[in-house]
Amino acid sequence: MGGGMGGFFTGRTLADLGRDLRSGDASAAGLLAHAFASIGTEANAELNAFVTLDREGAEAAAKWADEELASGIDRGPLHGIPVAVKDIIDVAGLPTGMGSAHFTGHVAETDAACVTMLRDAGAVIVGKTGTHEFAYGGSGDVSVNGPVRNPHDRERMSGGSSSGSAVAVAAGMVPLALGTDTGGSVRIPAAFCGIAGFKPPFGAIPTEGVFPLSPSFDHVGVLAGSADDCRIAYHALTGPAEAVPSPVDDSAPHGRVAWIEPETADPDVVRTVRALFPDAPAEPLGLFELRRIFRAIQDCEAYEIHAERVAAAPELYQPPTLERLEQAARTPGWRYLRAFRERDGFARQVAGLLDRYDLLALPTMLMTAPKIGETEGPFGRHAPALVALTCAWNVLGLPALSVPAGTVGGLPVGAQLVTRRGAESLLFDMAARLTG
Repeated sequence: MGGGMGGFFTGRTLADLGRDLRSGDASAAGLLAHAFASIGTEANAELNAFVTLDREGAEAAAKWADEELASGIDRGPLHGIPVAVKDIIDVAGLPTGMGSAHFTGHVAETDAACVTMLRDAGAVIVGKTGTHEFAYGGSGDVSVNGPVRNPHDRERMSGGSSSGSAVAVAAGMVPLALGTDTGGSVRIPAAFCGIAGFKPPFGAIPTEGVFPLSPSFDHVGVLAGSADDCRIAYHALTGPAEAVPSPVDDSAPHGRVAWIEPETADPDVVRTVRALFPDAPAEPLGLFELRRIFRAIQDCEAYEIHAERVAAAPELYQPPTLERLEQAARTPGWRYLRAFRERDGFARQVAGLLDRYDLLALPTMLMTAPKIGETEGPFGRHAPALVALTCAWNVLGLPALSVPAGTVGGLPVGAQLVTRRGAESLLFDMAARLTG
């Protein structure tokens, strides 16, 4: 990674760290000390990745992890690994602020289900990372805590809403972070920050204890330096419980891949990603229609969650969030119901594609990271362009992975891979071929 992002964990894989822990070349307490040292630098403080650190709790967890490993208890590849958690996910005893003045001083009483899974896997939770307010935005620069800045250019968006989790990994503060993804909120910042982000199939990681945005689309996902680390984390949390996928067609360079041509994208971004799949046939897919379905359902569900807060204390919202909620309130109920019927038709269309191909490939984003606060032009903060290529896979609940695909103008570009539920291994295998 470029641009002064040399935190301790930059370039260190979960497999490498696990070997060091088990050989005695590293300890969980030592890895945690490196994490806190990386987080504490002046450069990383400017990035604004973390909103809360849990030194006491993390030190106790690291000590316990070292004692367990020394006594022969091995909980798997996350045992003793420092992990960050997005600040809409409850961690018992820590604030869950959601990036909003509405929740100033709110402290979680219990762990979210996904945090319990992390602890059961032996992970050491370092602290909470910044989020776009209530996870309701793809830019990462709307929060009571201020913008989370892109490590490649601090004047640019990190992407959202799992902004702090992506930056914490990209800057080498931690090797792994949890995020959430309702319309692209793991994959957007992964692409903008030059790391890997994985959104599992809908429901694969439970959302209990995660503040909802749109329950029909909310997913918990993982961010890491590589797709292989995402795979390790996913299996450590859920177990390798995928259905056995049909074999990849090895006569094709990367299996049977269909290219989904994006609409109105930066041509340099498209060219960079397309070069990874030169032989993939282009297949039509109405991403604009899927985005319209996404917007109708998300708007209605988000407003239902926030209606009382909007009525009682609108001034506590960041202005762009309040504006979005006021717009969402105008979505009619009939539009919400019709969107679910329309979704079924697209689900059948995509299922047909995935009967003929192993994977679908497309850019993660239409553009490289815009500047913080940018509202003008086709890629402004509120433009649907930020979720244009990601939200379809939330609508359909399919597994989707963003991996680094190169740079344009010195800024990272992501390639997005999509497959059917139960074939997640195909995504990770493809990413290994692309980066290997």
